[in-house]
Amino acid sequence: MGRGVKTAVIGGVFAVMVGGAGYGAYNVVSALNGDEGGGTGTAAGPAPVKSGPPSADEVKETTAKFFAAWEKGDAVNAAAYTNNDTAAEPLLTAYGEAAHIGDVKITPGAASDATVPYTVSAKVSYDGKSKPLTYKSKLTVVRGVTTGRALVDWQPSVIHPELQRDDTLVTGESANPPIEAVDRNGTVLTEKKYPSLGPILDALRGKYGDKAGGTAGVELAIRHPEEGAADTPLVTLAEGRPGKLQTTLSATAQAAAEKAVKLYAQSSVVAVKPSTGEVLAVANNRNDAFNAAFEGTVAPGSTMKIITAAMLIDNGVTSMNGPAPCENSAVWQSQTFKNLTGMKPNPNATLANSFMRSCNTAFVKLIDEKPLTDESLTTEAQTRFGIGLDWKTGVVSFDGRVPASGGPDRAANAIGQGQVQMNPLNMASVTATAITGEFRQPYLVSPKLDDRQPATAKGLPNNTASQLKQMMRLTATQGTAQNAMAGLGGDIGAKTGSAEVDGQAVSNSWFTGFRNDVSAAAMTEEGGHGGDAAGPIVATVLRAAG
Repeated sequence: MGRGVKTAVIGGVFAVMVGGAGYGAYNVVSALNGDEGGGTGTAAGPAPVKSGPPSADEVKETTAKFFAAWEKGDAVNAAAYTNNDTAAEPLLTAYGEAAHIGDVKITPGAASDATVPYTVSAKVSYDGKSKPLTYKSKLTVVRGVTTGRALVDWQPSVIHPELQRDDTLVTGESANPPIEAVDRNGTVLTEKKYPSLGPILDALRGKYGDKAGGTAGVELAIRHPEEGAADTPLVTLAEGRPGKLQTTLSATAQAAAEKAVKLYAQSSVVAVKPSTGEVLAVANNRNDAFNAAFEGTVAPGSTMKIITAAMLIDNGVTSMNGPAPCENSAVWQSQTFKNLTGMKPNPNATLANSFMRSCNTAFVKLIDEKPLTDESLTTEAQTRFGIGLDWKTGVVSFDGRVPASGGPDRAANAIGQGQVQMNPLNMASVTATAITGEFRQPYLVSPKLDDRQPATAKGLPNNTASQLKQMMRLTATQGTAQNAMAGLGGDIGAKTGSAEVDGQAVSNSWFTGFRNDVSAAAMTEEGGHGGDAAGPIVATVLRAAG
């Protein structure tokens, strides 16, 4: 927003005062204010404090009084009907002042126990311009422990459902001019047409709005405390002039990615161009706005065997056609590792055979060979594949983590469990490096726009890259990725993965693959085997983009 616009921090005191349930804070604040329920008791002693859940009448009365004060813009009295007036009052004040919201009318719905849904209708007015504001939210009424009063359990979402702790609510000149993001061929990219791009387009506006040549408008927005986080616009009072921002995305690949992730809940996918590092598509199908495709930090399962196989080849432990016996089990420092149920052992297996069948025990047995150490996998990931090197993609991203680990985690890391953390962006890049031999840091916006310095790594020897590419080809045509990749023409390869997660009955599904000059990777939470959910997502994107 422009200078001179007042803001109010949500929950600044809340973080200090509240340790668990909200009403604990009310007791502290009430004691400081001398408020012990509004009564003075009698000569015989204080009146008994009510206990138990609030009654239906108490819920109705408390919400009615809270709503009435809120509608009047009486922040002090409205806050007094909450269990954290110190945190509630600044936001309720900002609602009318910094956010310039007035003519508030609140219509409650039918209560469910102590939870009351409601609709807010209001008007946002600023600098002679006004727009209507309508939204739905809900609150819960609880009982103060020491006072016994029925009180609104304070959360920022009481005021607006998208508000979170420490957010601010303001109306004024936009912090960043709007952008018109376009794909590599000039096609306009909108949230309406590509829904999962919404948070990414907001992030691009926050970072590049002032560099794309646009002019700011006037809007009601949520400002987030995280450094570099873009505002979340709620109502636009005056349109700004958008500046054009060129991205590396492909509208065709993005459309396919959007469609593909819709087939499986909690799914994410990324596609990149191996010859350049340009991101062609990024899509998420999640219950939240988290860009797990770029920012996820979860175990990648057996897709990690691409890096592990490279380590084995680069260190002379074995080769594509060298030995990698697949046994029923392997013990590493007191921990027993097994393969997927039904996998037949093959004591004469080559690395290519164990790779395409995704035999865990073969890789676990080989990590004990000289000259490998606890640091070997970390070194391979960083120096060859660029993992963990502070990628600068144009938006916030996580660049992977492969820590040097001793004990059982050294073996677990090698098969994509243990302490390894990745996301689809990382694994799409790993595949790109594996098939070209060169690490080209992925990016969504050209580094030339803001003089970013992409991460660099030395990549792979030609001999290692050629072996990895051939093993991935075999996996796509004869191994665990065969069904998912069926019907795809051109030069194709893949690697499957399933990652076990504590507390989940079903493993996460991982899949990464390539077709010609496109690599892609996907992850589906609790999607099962790699070929079951993530595989079809990747195949769909490769079919459209490859």
